[in-house]
Amino acid sequence: MMRPRPRSLLRENGLSLAFGGLFLAALIGQAFAGWTAYNEQQLVDGLQDVSLAQYLTSASFGVDVAENWQSEYLQFLLYVWLTVWLVQRGSPESKEPGKEGTESDEDQRIGTHADDGSPPWAAAGGARTRIYSLSLCATMGILFLGSWLAQLVAGASAYNEERLNQLQDPIAVHQYLTSADFWNRTLQNWQSEFLAVGSFAILAVFLRQRGSPESKPVGEAHEKTGVSG
Repeated sequence: MMRPRPRSLLRENGLSLAFGGLFLAALIGQAFAGWTAYNEQQLVDGLQDVSLAQYLTSASFGVDVAENWQSEYLQFLLYVWLTVWLVQRGSPESKEPGKEGTESDEDQRIGTHADDGSPPWAAAGGARTRIYSLSLCATMGILFLGSWLAQLVAGASAYNEERLNQLQDPIAVHQYLTSADFWNRTLQNWQSEFLAVGSFAILAVFLRQRGSPESKPVGEAHEKTGVSG
């Protein structure tokens, strides 16, 4: 009889740990590259260099980070919610056509249909189950709004810093909300996220990556929906 492999924290959490490491590496790289670019602009403007610590606590760094975070969380919020109601025939990320909607309690294994491994709030019924049933979208929505507001406040501060350097009066946060600078920063991130998700949804119908759960099995028919390899 074959012995089961011993459980390993690294092995069982490799995906989240890998992306966590990549995130930190990219953030550190962004910090140093942004610091260098910021000081180059300071030199052009005839201003003093800033230290790395000063740059990391600056509005310039804050807005660059926050505007990327908010667009990513918006992407996942919309993708999770829209895939409840919309389908893409042939996509491994889509439900089968005809199964749109929130599905039955039995399909979702909630309330009296929960099994021994179901989360407690899924089995509880009532308000707790309703809250838990929406918890992923709710959390993504909170993270999106939080990072979007952080982008707004930091962006207004960075924008006013530029205006002061040009001997112009600063503007209020609510005025920055309707400015071209704010929406240029915001929409250039949103459009790239929507393009990436939409491209993936359709390309995964016809293309494969062997062994990936985000892809259908290599030999699966193009029209087969909701299966992964």
